[in-house]
Amino acid sequence: MVTAVQAETFARCMSVGGVAVFPADTVYGLACDPDTPDAVRRLYGLKGRRPDKPAAVMFFKLELAFAALPELGSRTRMALARLLPGPVTVLLANPLGRFPLACGPQSGTLGLRVPALTDSIAPLGGMAWPVLQSSANRSGDHDARTLEQVPEHIRAGADLLLDGGELAGTPSTVVDLHGYETEGHWSVRRVGAVDADTIARRLD
Repeated sequence: MVTAVQAETFARCMSVGGVAVFPADTVYGLACDPDTPDAVRRLYGLKGRRPDKPAAVMFFKLELAFAALPELGSRTRMALARLLPGPVTVLLANPLGRFPLACGPQSGTLGLRVPALTDSIAPLGGMAWPVLQSSANRSGDHDARTLEQVPEHIRAGADLLLDGGELAGTPSTVVDLHGYETEGHWSVRRVGAVDADTIARRLD
């Protein structure tokens, strides 16, 4: 279980450009400040991930995401409120090019996550700013359900390890909302912890 003190340490780690392994509502992830180039390079290096592959930006409260993205339309905000918080990654149009280090060459798309903070990770709700996050594994390998399943070289290379116990182990479902504001169009790009029928019930 993540304690309040550990959550504060996590926040400090992000603020000084560190890289942390942390528990989300799905699998263990790697996190860093989304606006610190050296931290992003370290995170990608630990994963063995190509720098042109985008990552997601995770906010720990939905209202913080709304405040950081004031350009979101009302229809999109309604969709996000129906999907988040929870084990869903939402792909949004990003006309202002926010969080460019997370977007890679596709600056017009932003991946957004807001986890459901269950009891074991509830103290993370005190995080006041977002993190760039990706799963704590080598690219293409299995996701880590426990801290021990995170590859040893990633644990050794991170500045902080947070143990939230055993997690659900299924990655987030990826939902594309690029066309939702104007046309009401959406699509599931990857089926994960939330099935497509559930997404449809929430959005249609």
